[in-house]
Amino acid sequence: MEICTIMTRLGYGEMMRRWRVEKYRENDRLLNARSLNKQRNTIITAGSKAEGLTCFLESDWDVLFVLTDVLCVEADINLLTISDDIDVFRMDTMDTLVYPGHCRLLQERPAVHTRLSIIIKALCDNEYGGVLLSSSLLLDEYSALSLTHNAMLEHHERAGPSIPGTINGVHHIDRVIALRCSCPSILQRWADRRRKWPSPNIVQKVVSLGAFVTPVGFKGSDYKHMEWRICFNTGEAEFVNNLNDTQAKVYVILKMILRDIIKPNNKEITSYMLKNIILWQAENTPQTEFHSRSLLHWLHDGLKKLRTAIEKKRLCYYMIPERNLMEACGMHDYQQHKWVADITDMLEEGPNVFLRLKKLRKAIVASPEPMMWFSKKRMELEMLRLEYDNRQEEIREKDWKVDYSDSILEKIKSRKCDILIQVAQRMFLKVSSANQLIDIYNRMLM
Repeated sequence: MEICTIMTRLGYGEMMRRWRVEKYRENDRLLNARSLNKQRNTIITAGSKAEGLTCFLESDWDVLFVLTDVLCVEADINLLTISDDIDVFRMDTMDTLVYPGHCRLLQERPAVHTRLSIIIKALCDNEYGGVLLSSSLLLDEYSALSLTHNAMLEHHERAGPSIPGTINGVHHIDRVIALRCSCPSILQRWADRRRKWPSPNIVQKVVSLGAFVTPVGFKGSDYKHMEWRICFNTGEAEFVNNLNDTQAKVYVILKMILRDIIKPNNKEITSYMLKNIILWQAENTPQTEFHSRSLLHWLHDGLKKLRTAIEKKRLCYYMIPERNLMEACGMHDYQQHKWVADITDMLEEGPNVFLRLKKLRKAIVASPEPMMWFSKKRMELEMLRLEYDNRQEEIREKDWKVDYSDSILEKIKSRKCDILIQVAQRMFLKVSSANQLIDIYNRMLM
């Protein structure tokens, strides 16, 4: 129960994560409402930011750029219901060479009028009279386009389907191009499962949100340059937003363990795998069993499931169980043995495992009053930052300029400065430059 309280003070409580979710959704709405959208895409915040589970600079900001004039469909979809202005591709998931959870995209019907140039440049002959959309070619074209349209970003080397970048040296953004996907049969198979969670209305909402495909093939495939991965980013964000307070905190602590103790070198184990463990845990257990007194129990249960997944190199994807998330993950035998041993040690440690996590350890040993004071200041600072970003989008001109003399922006900047000076004084620092305040600011939001 004390750990639950500390997690709330660290910014992982119910109120704070709900507030973050709403502000990132508002930011998406403002960005997508702008008339200047030359790339013809919809922006969707995904990952931990969409789930409200990380502070502003604590992790990368994952953003989907969904092409608005392209749709991928399953075999039985009636094309007459789809506008002629949309490029339509048929999803091929039945080929024996296509790994579960992936597909190839066969051109079914080109858009009648204007087509996106990056789509045209990514089309390939499949040698049987058909035309396929190449995931690797589309990603190449989009990466090149991104370099010319994002002067504010410091660009980094591509990582899978992600195009990473950094703003001001500290704000890391992972951009992923995606296509909308209509796959009712896949979603219905998921919806028809017997479950204790989520509720029927959330199940129907997730089905209505649909799916996406992203340009990344199965790592072990000889044809990965032509393959696409089926994803449910908006649905998964809805799942995490419907976890209760204890479930969300178990998920965050598991991510801390991954970062501070397991420390994979090349994403052999990812936070996405941990998310799937939490979702399976939630589906198979009544919600009433997740409460503050049972946090350690469910953390241990999650660790045991992770240990089993590592031992067997198998973890079923929550939405498409046939897909093994640990298939071709690149884990070596020595890593497998070490991580199994490390998790066994953590299970034997009991509650002492919390002391091995840097962020939690500092909070546990801190004096309660200064910790409470700092927690309030840090959360207020994050709220101000998100409000500032959204206000900028509200008043941004058509030429993308912002009037920084805006009264609301001025008030937010003034309050941020007051907080930072208070923190510096509490740290017995004599602030002699704006750079020192910026350093305090960045460290507080990490």
